Amino acid sequence: MPRRIIRALKALSACALSLTLSGCIGTWGIAPQSETLHANTLTPDHAIREAAGDARWPDQQWWHAYGDAQLDRWVALALAGSPSLAMAAARVREAKAMAGVLESAEQLQVNGQATLKRHNWPEDQFYGPGALSGANTWDNNAALGLSYALDLWGRERNASEQAVDLAHMSVAEARQAQLELENNLVKVYIQLALHFAQRDIVKAELEQQAQIVSLAKRRLDGGIGTHFEVSQAEAPLPETHRQLDALDEEIALARNQLAALAGKGPGEGAQLQRPTLTLGAPLTLPSALPAELVGQRPDVVASRWQVAAQARGIDVAHAGFFPNVDLVGGLGFMATGGGALEFLTGRKFNYNVGPAMSLPIFDGGRLRAQLGVASAGYDVAVARYNQTVVGALKHISDQLIRRESMQQQAHFAAESVAAAQKTYDIALVAFQRGLTDYLNVLNAQTLLFRQQQVQQQVQAARLTAHAELVTALGGGLQAGQDAPADERQAAPKTPATLAVFDHSGAAQ
Repeated sequence: MPRRIIRALKALSACALSLTLSGCIGTWGIAPQSETLHANTLTPDHAIREAAGDARWPDQQWWHAYGDAQLDRWVALALAGSPSLAMAAARVREAKAMAGVLESAEQLQVNGQATLKRHNWPEDQFYGPGALSGANTWDNNAALGLSYALDLWGRERNASEQAVDLAHMSVAEARQAQLELENNLVKVYIQLALHFAQRDIVKAELEQQAQIVSLAKRRLDGGIGTHFEVSQAEAPLPETHRQLDALDEEIALARNQLAALAGKGPGEGAQLQRPTLTLGAPLTLPSALPAELVGQRPDVVASRWQVAAQARGIDVAHAGFFPNVDLVGGLGFMATGGGALEFLTGRKFNYNVGPAMSLPIFDGGRLRAQLGVASAGYDVAVARYNQTVVGALKHISDQLIRRESMQQQAHFAAESVAAAQKTYDIALVAFQRGLTDYLNVLNAQTLLFRQQQVQQQVQAARLTAHAELVTALGGGLQAGQDAPADERQAAPKTPATLAVFDHSGAAQ
């Protein structure tokens, strides 16, 4: 048989032996067990179907709909100076840098090394270095080491793609942090407006109580009233003063919270004036399928990138079952003896080049455990994504239901305030004419102020529902423009080579 054929057979035998040995470490059928949920398979409720008319996605600066210039300025301050956004931006830079570290493993690696050593050789007749005995020489070398990963099974490529996916996930998480900051700041600002409105009501209540006390005293002086009526009129005053002080506290705390959200000190928050919030036409829902409804949410996009990254992690774990082959080489000069730089001459030049191969044979179950970790991590990411999608649709539906309810409640609250005001006016006139006692006036007054507070709370809830609906739709940040394809999220198949042997070592 020709030597050429013999050499080829030996090479093929070596490759077959390598693959067989690597196949001895089987996967034991370890694989992901979960599948991503398609949002379009979830049936939208009546609220979503009814709201899907001629609509559009929220604007990125959606808070402008409230028509409050002070709010616009404070959101801009928060986006520029919030520590939470600064941390999110730093995580994005960190993730991108880590992706660059892993991508570098796919490139040619070159390292340089040089040593200059003065060597004193010992004098020893029995174990000495022969001709160099007692001599002083230079023992120098300089070399360039080269290595290149062939990446036959995609280990480095999948590791770098996983890092890139995680970088995309960190970008989506940064958008989510921005959206949460905007939402929290707007809701605190709405609460600040509510506290001011409640303070006005309590202050008006205090003024009316003082007027009733004055009237009761005049009635007493005129001989048509009693000391009991005066005592009844004075009794609510301390509690009303307490409520007024409590609302002043709430206003101060809300200002501090807004300042903290914007990354400012309490002194900046103390300069906040009374909000002037209004809301024109309500936000209409985009006419789209559920997958598109939730697809612009940063938290959904981040979950999708996490699933894609975990899928690449399984590919990395699979590659560990195969032999790893790298090309390595070196160029250098070396010499013992001669002048200090004589080793750099052409006669001292040397090189080496060739493949370097490592393969797993017995590892105590390490590779299977790593594959199990990667597969379980994929299942966790899929479950988190499915939970996020279901929660996102619930969030949208909840806010639509709440928005519709707040519109109806606002109408009924206005009617209640008008009726309570009419009752109070009648009771006050009757009391002034001596036709009724103070108790009826007090009851009518209590009802009026309670209805006024309910009306303000309904208005604040209506403004908050708008902010929550915008947030549920992704806040206009267009996060869905940077999302992985569906096939990238799919769990990778176990390579056929890994299934050659089962856990007992028997061929399949």
